Amino acid sequence: MRSLQTAMDDSIELIEMGEMEGDAAIVADAEKNILTLKSEVVKRGLASLLSGELDANDAYLQVNAGAGGTESCDWASMLFRMYMRWAEKKGYKISLMDKQDGDVAGLKSAILEVSGENAYGWLKSESGVHRLVRISPFDSNARRHTSFCSISVTPVVDENIDIKIEDKDLRVDTYRSQGAGGQHVNKTDSAVRLTHLPTGIVVACQNQRSQHQNRAFAMKMLKAKLYDREMQAKQAEKDAHEASKTDIAWGHQIRSYVLQPYQMVKDLRTGTETSDTQGVLDGDLDPFLEASLAQKLTDKGDGKKVVYEDVE
Repeated sequence: MRSLQTAMDDSIELIEMGEMEGDAAIVADAEKNILTLKSEVVKRGLASLLSGELDANDAYLQVNAGAGGTESCDWASMLFRMYMRWAEKKGYKISLMDKQDGDVAGLKSAILEVSGENAYGWLKSESGVHRLVRISPFDSNARRHTSFCSISVTPVVDENIDIKIEDKDLRVDTYRSQGAGGQHVNKTDSAVRLTHLPTGIVVACQNQRSQHQNRAFAMKMLKAKLYDREMQAKQAEKDAHEASKTDIAWGHQIRSYVLQPYQMVKDLRTGTETSDTQGVLDGDLDPFLEASLAQKLTDKGDGKKVVYEDVE
């Protein structure tokens, strides 16, 4: 931050010098530098909030289609693509852990492992229900439909994490991995789905070559979800409105994506919104993620929400 302060002081001196000499070009360049520095200060302030116990970890991101049948499965595939694009723009490594296609189109569920610096810290605020309003391409009468999908984000935790899972608490299902067909199609039941009976948590993995490997990865994901559940329970004791599990339907959404009759994506928690719906669906999520972090940065502890302004 000291280097930023020095650069700011230099720019102010250049403005004063340019004004004294009547050199508008020097003033304009210095003012442009100040705007760049201001933007950098905001980014560093946000980055300083990524200091939670697990913020630096990789993340599991799970997409689940909700109420709405084929329409919701298609919406799930759109969200899946959105997060893939966002991760690619960040330079993160993406691994597909499991994917269940919809009966007609789209997908019922998918699990991604997103690997990179502060992946969990950035993505954790995406957990919740996402609502889509559009003219359905599956409706011959071109009526407007509302669909829901849930996003669940959990941190990838150390394999040595102290989470006890007893065999009697697990249901293990095996099935054939989905593939493109041809000579590479999986002809054995190597994919594994684990259900933790006490909590109802379900995880699955099909991207490894053997059932043993898929089970090991699925167990790792299950431990991560149980650990995250435990951390959320502790947080809920301090703040009752957080970490609540909701239905994938009306009244529980965290963000709305409206494509008809107008174009708008709005986060219902921070108030952040944009009319660039295509940009968001192409992975331009940073304004929403930054606004979520900025809420913490500007929280004065009096229950009042402070508006965060992007630097233009």
